[in-house]
Amino acid sequence: MMRECLENVRKSVPLVHNITNYVTVNDVANVILACGGSPIMSDEAEDVEDITSVCGGLNINIGTLHKTSIEGMFRAGRKAGELGHPILLDPVGAGASALRTDTALGLMKELKLTAIRGNISEIKTLAMGSGTTKGVDADVADAVTEETLDEAVEFVKRFASTAGCIIAVTGAIDLVSDGEKCYVIRNGRPEMGKITGTGCQLSGMMTAYLTANPQDSLEAAAAAVCVMGLAGEIGWSRMQEGDGNSTYRNRIIDAIYNMTGNELEKGAVYELR
Repeated sequence: MMRECLENVRKSVPLVHNITNYVTVNDVANVILACGGSPIMSDEAEDVEDITSVCGGLNINIGTLHKTSIEGMFRAGRKAGELGHPILLDPVGAGASALRTDTALGLMKELKLTAIRGNISEIKTLAMGSGTTKGVDADVADAVTEETLDEAVEFVKRFASTAGCIIAVTGAIDLVSDGEKCYVIRNGRPEMGKITGTGCQLSGMMTAYLTANPQDSLEAAAAAVCVMGLAGEIGWSRMQEGDGNSTYRNRIIDAIYNMTGNELEKGAVYELR
């Protein structure tokens, strides 16, 4: 199934509208291109409805909010909803400020989201309606570990059921659930945390996967998570003496670009709960 999800992106070349943050916008565009999709970036409120109308999916990332981009998120989201497009929300830093938390909760309430992807602290903030996070990084107390895994799986399933969409929690262990099933994914490298924006990149790629696999949203979301984690492993294996986090970022993007369905099937490490 994961192979099919990957190949469907390459075949259909989904056009993804990204309202994302200016820290990682270039990398998000490159990762969408690398996985086989096509990116458009637009956050101007007067522009977004036309742009989202010609796209197949919408990726909303709240990493660098300002008033006009917030209006653009709601306008694009409503238009995408009217058109039946998949919508992904990446609640970057939810819990770090009232503006981020309130914006994310407002988008959840008003839009018909297909998926929410964030770290465990951000997802817990949305589930509780409030919270505190350490900037945009997951709080250590919230980390999904082997010891807390059973509890975390139940939490993610419950929240997915309540929210009515796929919940993808990414970290050392990734969890992707539709409320009934939960993929527990163990791909990736800890060094990926030294690159800014691997989560933002994954959100863009996951939107492409959701757009290209409309009948298999849970599997598509899980496949995207496996692709990113596996690319982190492959990219790290190709690092040379003197390489640093900038090179590692490029090696991850190259690994996504070159990944085959067979490679994904062999390299994906997950269980279904």
